[in-house]
Amino acid sequence: MGKKIKDPGFGAYSNKLAKRMVNSDGSFNIKHINKPRKLLETYHFLINISWLKFFVLAALSFLVINICFAGVYLIIGIEEIVPSTGDDFRDFTKAFFFSSQTLTTLGYGAMSPNGVLSGIISSFEAFIGLSMFSFLTGLIYGRFSKPKASIRFSENMILRDFNHTKALMFRLVNNRASVMIKPKVKVTLALTKLNNVGDYVRSFYTLQLEREEITYLPTTWTIVHEVNEDSPLFGYTKEELKEHNGELLIMISYFDESFNQEVHQMHSYELMEIKVDHKFLQAYYYDKEGNMVLDYDLFDKIEVIKS
Repeated sequence: MGKKIKDPGFGAYSNKLAKRMVNSDGSFNIKHINKPRKLLETYHFLINISWLKFFVLAALSFLVINICFAGVYLIIGIEEIVPSTGDDFRDFTKAFFFSSQTLTTLGYGAMSPNGVLSGIISSFEAFIGLSMFSFLTGLIYGRFSKPKASIRFSENMILRDFNHTKALMFRLVNNRASVMIKPKVKVTLALTKLNNVGDYVRSFYTLQLEREEITYLPTTWTIVHEVNEDSPLFGYTKEELKEHNGELLIMISYFDESFNQEVHQMHSYELMEIKVDHKFLQAYYYDKEGNMVLDYDLFDKIEVIKS
């Protein structure tokens, strides 16, 4: 039986309906409620959201600001910019386009402030535009320059016969063309069980791996945990292992030559997801010219082991 370790930070308390602790994308599965919001956290939020959400928020902010200033120009009188057409919608569109030109400091010259009040407001809007695009440029640079691992984990974790016993296996690959320098992996098993007083509690174990570190990774790396006498999963049949309420928490770190520093990434598998008596297909091969070819379409491919 494997040796228990102290809680690595997830908490020993659990629940019958508890979901996985780490999502497949590496994020922690935690809902934050009643958390005080601070303006300083805005940068952290905008740096970490997806690119799609980032550009959607940027476009919405641009739209809202221009709508607000267009409304202001209508309130003070569109005549401060261009002669009124007598149609509210057409006047609003003119005010909106003038606001867009002012906010971006573009200024085609067809429209310009003709009064003191419109001049003050447009000057203030130009200042907001300069500040907004400076902030946006900094965010885009920060998102590009932020050190981030890009590791792809196999869709499935397999359980197969191995060295007169059986072994849990999953594999990973670098999503970038760069080489991962000195990648090292740590796998923690979290088992949830019902104790004597009727509470669900987690027990944590560090799984011994065939190799925890390699020098570099240009192709794929299959992580192997042999289910021997030293394993916390020893003594169970392949079917019984799948019925366990357990989760493999994976942390991998390596030196990324692009960012010139060490980066980390997390992932998890649940024991119920195990594919029994399967094996991974080889994801790389050599072409006619002798070049090694890594085929990402083959990375998740598995097949049943024929008896």
